[in-house]
Amino acid sequence: MNFYEHTIVAKQNLSQKDMDLIEKKYEDLINKNSGKVLKIEKWGLLNLKRKIRNYSKGYFLHYKLQGEKKTLDEVKLKTKLDNNIVRHLTVKYKKLDLETEYFSKNKN
Repeated sequence: MNFYEHTIVAKQNLSQKDMDLIEKKYEDLINKNSGKVLKIEKWGLLNLKRKIRNYSKGYFLHYKLQGEKKTLDEVKLKTKLDNNIVRHLTVKYKKLDLETEYFSKNKN
């Protein structure tokens, strides 16, 4: 099994309830497709460098996961079909850093 980081950028006008549903939806999707969610980071509402589909901000969710190719294929397919998702990015790693949070509220 490989390690991945999957980042989702959702529309800026979604409610907190909608964001919780999106988070739960993709966590369940990964776990049901022979994958394992190791960590979820909620980066919150951040400004975008350029507008994407007339949105200047987006809610960022960052998943650190372990899975196979079929897990990743299913996640990518569902992400592309989801109207609430503006962008997504998946990166493959040999080893994941589960300690560091780059967008945490408490900066030391």
